[in-house]
Amino acid sequence: MMKKITLLIACLSLISTVSFAQSFRGLDKSPLDRAYLPDHFAHDIKFAPERNLPDSPILKIDYSRPQKKGRQVFGGMVKYNEIWRLGANEATEIKVYQDVKIDGKLLREGTYTMYAIPTEEIWTIIFNSDVDQWGHYSYDDKNDVLRVDAHVLQNDQPVEEFSIQFEDSEQGVALMYIAWDMNRVEIPIGY
Repeated sequence: MMKKITLLIACLSLISTVSFAQSFRGLDKSPLDRAYLPDHFAHDIKFAPERNLPDSPILKIDYSRPQKKGRQVFGGMVKYNEIWRLGANEATEIKVYQDVKIDGKLLREGTYTMYAIPTEEIWTIIFNSDVDQWGHYSYDDKNDVLRVDAHVLQNDQPVEEFSIQFEDSEQGVALMYIAWDMNRVEIPIGY
């Protein structure tokens, strides 16, 4: 009798485990990614000791990467002169591990949400203290801690997936690139 009860419990556990495993969501259409300054920090701290990286990054950005898929990006999916979450899904977040200067303006250590207001010629990049936001629906400019303007530059080729990346510099200044489709902005970061 005890063996039958044990077997029944084991079977029920297996069935509940299988049914639970089947409830996972599929792959996100705009997958989450992470960019570090110094570039590729998490990988290279372990596998590229010749880079002599600091013990912690200067900053990291978590963002979702929507894809162009033949659509009109700016002036289409992303409206001009309107607040944009700077990616897809959750609003982009930046964790600043030490005080930095974004385009010469001080941004203190902390975690912020990043937004943009794109136009055809200039993007206003916004750092906001209200974190853990879905999209831009709860955006409140009263929580802005910094705004910088960046001129729109043209890419040589289209960038299919929205991307953020850093170019390191040994003089304590780096460039943050934000690009999608034929547009990109470059923002200097001093540390």
